[in-house]
Amino acid sequence: MNRPRLVGINHVALEVDDIDRALAFYGRVFDIKRVDREPGAAFLDMGDQFIAFFEPGSGEDRHFGLVVDDREAALCALAAAEVSILPGRGLDFRDPFGNRVQVVQYDQIQFTKAGPVLRGMGLALGKTEAAIAELRANGLA
Repeated sequence: MNRPRLVGINHVALEVDDIDRALAFYGRVFDIKRVDREPGAAFLDMGDQFIAFFEPGSGEDRHFGLVVDDREAALCALAAAEVSILPGRGLDFRDPFGNRVQVVQYDQIQFTKAGPVLRGMGLALGKTEAAIAELRANGLA
């Protein structure tokens, strides 16, 4: 079986009681350039990565997003390990310790590794047009 390679961490999602208070706190500590807001959520921009803040009861659990080279290989590896995929639009599961993990594929998102880092990892990965457009829209390509 071909197991997926871990490429990086795309994001961390935290549950906060008060999104405005969380943004104010992080804004006092860090130089924040952009925050995207949705009802019950905020996404603190870190270039090609982000921190997500969700209100309790928003339907989002605390989790982290792992970037892999091959999402289908991740799905097969999880099935072989008899790990249940959580309902929803993504490839989310709980590890044996109860942590929620979200898996995304490198070429489909704006998360980017420098060429020398990818080569050093033994990876030759590109980006879809949609991911490139997202990078351009955010001034990252």
